[in-house]
Amino acid sequence: MARGLNKAMLIGHLGTDPELRVTPSGQSVANFTVATNESFKDSSGNLQERTEWHRIVAWGRLAEICQQYLKKGRQVYIEGKLQTRSWDDQKTGEKRYTTEIVCSDMQMLGSPRDQGGFNQGGNYPQGNTGQAYGGGNFQGRDQQQQNSGYPSSPPGGMQEQEKDDLPF
Repeated sequence: MARGLNKAMLIGHLGTDPELRVTPSGQSVANFTVATNESFKDSSGNLQERTEWHRIVAWGRLAEICQQYLKKGRQVYIEGKLQTRSWDDQKTGEKRYTTEIVCSDMQMLGSPRDQGGFNQGGNYPQGNTGQAYGGGNFQGRDQQQQNSGYPSSPPGGMQEQEKDDLPF
């Protein structure tokens, strides 16, 4: 039987500090945004730049590592899968949708001195290190998140989705 492939890979900069929460079952979850940029020439030959914002959700130990070591502005490599969720908006009663990347691997890029906000002493958490980039390489091993239905927050926190919409 043929299966599909759902894989997303990004290199960008954090737009927000990761926000860590814990589900009622005790599972850690972190939400943050990553910006990617691309340059292109428009029909007039002028150089244009476009920024795309991506919602990221990490689970378990990986969520805790993201919250502890990633800060706004930090360059990062994210690998994961695209996931679309829906919920009913309590204010309007309308069905709302969001697409996010469920992070399975994260690697901190660049030098900690260049990125600001990363562990002042320059020490990396224990685990695999991505020595080519001077960062840490972390993989999410918790697969419970695949079917949890947990709503992650939109970019910049909870503007679009009220905290009352959360299942805990």
